[in-house]
Amino acid sequence: MTPIQTPNAHPPLSQMHVKLRQATPEDFSTVLAMLDDCGLHTQSVTPTGSTYWIADLDGVPGGCIGLEHGEGVSLIRSTAVLLTARSQGLGRALVNSALTHASLRGDRAVYLFSQEAGDYWLRFGFVPVGVDEISAALPGTPQVSSGLLKGWIHSEQAWKRELNGGGRT
Repeated sequence: MTPIQTPNAHPPLSQMHVKLRQATPEDFSTVLAMLDDCGLHTQSVTPTGSTYWIADLDGVPGGCIGLEHGEGVSLIRSTAVLLTARSQGLGRALVNSALTHASLRGDRAVYLFSQEAGDYWLRFGFVPVGVDEISAALPGTPQVSSGLLKGWIHSEQAWKRELNGGGRT
């Protein structure tokens, strides 16, 4: 994996430059390194069928997020902001970017797993749902497939946010 530089002590936010960019295949080792640095699992992380973004803080990768794509729904995964880059709005920018991308691709809903950050996801309009719903909606995505295969999925908390009037018939 590519070592990650950490942003230096933060100047005032008005002096900082934050740039969001879609990760390229060459960036994938950087995504994996950031996830590892944040203590997140990387075994099922793959660029296939997914879109990842990197948030650069003053030209240095400071966070990432992934979106695994299903049929009319997507799954947010691998949301991470390095400790040295937190409280700068990177997480919010990454989540909004992923939600915008999902909406533009016509997704009805976005799902995710999170046991520890429920209050964070509530701020973005996510509501708790059962893992059976997410398993049925996204059976072929790497994270759901891994959870079913390894058995961890049933101890997770699933979350959902409807998009584009999802839920209307």
